[in-house]
Amino acid sequence: MTGEAIASPAPSPSPVRILLCDDHVVVRAGLLALLGSEPDIEVVGEAGSGEEAVVLAARLTPDVVLMDLQLGAGIDGVEATRRIAADGTVHVLVLTTYDTDADITRAIEAGATGYLLKAERPEELFAAIRSAAQGRTTLSAPVASRVMARMRSPRPTLTDRERDILAQLSQGLGNRDIARALFISEATVKTHLGRIYDKLGVDTRAGAVSVAKEQRLLP
Repeated sequence: MTGEAIASPAPSPSPVRILLCDDHVVVRAGLLALLGSEPDIEVVGEAGSGEEAVVLAARLTPDVVLMDLQLGAGIDGVEATRRIAADGTVHVLVLTTYDTDADITRAIEAGATGYLLKAERPEELFAAIRSAAQGRTTLSAPVASRVMARMRSPRPTLTDRERDILAQLSQGLGNRDIARALFISEATVKTHLGRIYDKLGVDTRAGAVSVAKEQRLLP
């Protein structure tokens, strides 16, 4: 008697393993509940600081880290992203409320696979997580628009003095030390910094240095 071979069911794909990093307990609880509704997504750990995220990412080796940018005391989300993404085995998907050019530039330069805003619909978050797990870039629409606008716009023109100040800024000098190094007053340094921020579309010293490096305005 001969029988027909019965095909074995295809194995279910492994769920995407997620590490949450946000310093707000309520936010993490909300994300945990939200992601728990998706059968192919599994939260394997939670971190309340950048340092904790780095340690847990190394220990748990998740597929994706959902990373907030502002994490209170300690290293911020950008530095945590840089450390986690350094070896290329774990993808980082930024999930934040901040969408300034400086924040976006710093996160992407640090190695973030995607950049999503917390205002996105759950379906967009789920899709971004699955894309990030495969190494594909996902950007929220407002973020993508900013990136495209930056790519299309000409590089800002800085004066020689502004370039001098940027160079000092990139070395971590404060206004007083910059003034001494360039033989100008602190008030003059502040004036030039304001103009530099306006030209680069940033509002922080770190943002100015990051954008200047991105656009090759620094040696």
